[in-house]
Amino acid sequence: MNVSVLKYTGEETGRVVCLPEEVFGVTPNDHAIYLDIKSILANQRQGTHKSKERSEVHGSRKKIKRQKGTGGARAGDIKSPLFRGGGRIFGPKPRDYSFKINQKVKKLARRSVLTYKAKESSIVVLEPFSLDVPKTKVYLEMLKNLSFLDEKTLLILPNVDKNLVLSSRNIKKARVVCVDHLNTYDLLNSKKLLILETAIEHIVQKMIQ
Repeated sequence: MNVSVLKYTGEETGRVVCLPEEVFGVTPNDHAIYLDIKSILANQRQGTHKSKERSEVHGSRKKIKRQKGTGGARAGDIKSPLFRGGGRIFGPKPRDYSFKINQKVKKLARRSVLTYKAKESSIVVLEPFSLDVPKTKVYLEMLKNLSFLDEKTLLILPNVDKNLVLSSRNIKKARVVCVDHLNTYDLLNSKKLLILETAIEHIVQKMIQ
C-alpha cells in the first residue's frame, strides 16, 4: 500500500512510501485484538478495593437476644451481615487482575489494528521533524495544518523525542509514543495515526520479529 509523505506543515513532499503488506495488509483477527485490549485494561486496575467481613467489624460477640420465644428471627452477634453496620458477605478483597497473553497474539493484534487503519485511510506518513524546544503552539499548528485539530491523533516516533512529547502533553486528544511503547489500545483508541517516515522500518521489525 502506497501513502504520500507529507511535511508537518501539511504540504506534499512529492514522495510516496510503501506500507509493507505483512504488517499493514494482514487478515485482521478480532479475537486477538479483544484479548490484548482486555489484558491492557486489566493490567491498569489497582485491585486495592476492600470491604470488612463480620470478623473484621468492631462490635460485641455477644448474642443479642435469646434464640426462641421473641417472635422474631433468630440472630447472632451485632456484627451479622443482616444488621446495619455489620460485616459484608463475600465483599471485595485486594487482588491482582493482570493476566498474560502470548507475544505472538499481541503482535497479531497490533498488525490487525494497523491493517484496519490502513483500510480506513487513517494513516498519515510525515517527513521526519523535531522541535528545538517544547512548544505546544507549534504542535497545535501542525494538527491544524493536517486538519486533525478535533481528531484523536497518535504520533508514532522511531525513538523518544522529549520535546515532541512535552509539546503534545497538554493537548487533550493528542498522544505521542515511540515504537517501543506502542500498544493495541493506543492504536485502536486513535482516529488518525501520524507515523514518521523513519518509524515505519522500526514498526515492521517490531511486528515481525
